Amino acid sequence: MIIWLASYPKSGNTWVRNIVNQIIYNDIKDKNNVFKNLSRIKRYPSRKDIKDLPVIPSSGNYNNEQKKLVIDHTIKNWEISQMNINHNNKINVLKTHNMLCKIKLENEDFLFTNKKNSIGVIHIVRDPRNILTSINNHYSHTTQEQSLDMLFNEFNWIGFKNHDIPQFLSSWSNHYNSWKRFPLNYFLIKYEDLLKNPKKEISRIIDYFSKFFELNVSNKKIDLIIENTSFDNFSIQEERGEFEENAKNKLGERKKFFYLGPKNNWKNYVKSENAAKIAQVFEKEMRELGYL
Repeated sequence: MIIWLASYPKSGNTWVRNIVNQIIYNDIKDKNNVFKNLSRIKRYPSRKDIKDLPVIPSSGNYNNEQKKLVIDHTIKNWEISQMNINHNNKINVLKTHNMLCKIKLENEDFLFTNKKNSIGVIHIVRDPRNILTSINNHYSHTTQEQSLDMLFNEFNWIGFKNHDIPQFLSSWSNHYNSWKRFPLNYFLIKYEDLLKNPKKEISRIIDYFSKFFELNVSNKKIDLIIENTSFDNFSIQEERGEFEENAKNKLGERKKFFYLGPKNNWKNYVKSENAAKIAQVFEKEMRELGYL
């Protein structure tokens, strides 16, 4: 069965994924090797999961027909690909940015996942005003308004620029509301809480996974996890070339993944009118999460 690490992009999923990797595999190692074996928690969907894909261009842009072929094929194979993953009869922890959705194709409903394949979710959320700055850098947007459009776009798919398997985001609010309705073993973690009190939040994560794994994580090990997964250490390891999941700019050069981290305070970077638009459009969800 699958436990998801689900989030809108640039919400702290890589941070939580690294913490979880150390917890469930008791892989609390030298901080210089903190990204080693991170692939044990795979990103879903990937090319290995979705078989018999229509041709994905290795370079250049997709046309609309190619996009539709790849999207439709991916949607139709969500369930069967997850069944294949679960053939190992283990708890499989997977990272995803996909919305928890149901899409109708050819008069048939396709769910991103279901109770036959999934047993829980850690839902990672972050103030969308801070996400704006991060996605602006990550996706090489030329203006904040372009990033704002991404947050508001209810039909947004990502993955095409990297010639990878697409993931359906929708808008930030639709994404958040979809995963909060997950019916089994739902666990919410806020990026801001993890930043403010990592020991408390890591202890909560340990309690969550203790229902599924035999764990032995002492206070000393928690302190090591905090040190290993600090933003400063992530940045140092990225500079050394230890992190391999960077996005690329238009020239094919790797962009800095660990960009601002704790320094990313929207009040210092986001135009006031853009912050106001986000608060207006997402008011219900942001109040629910304590961001307003």
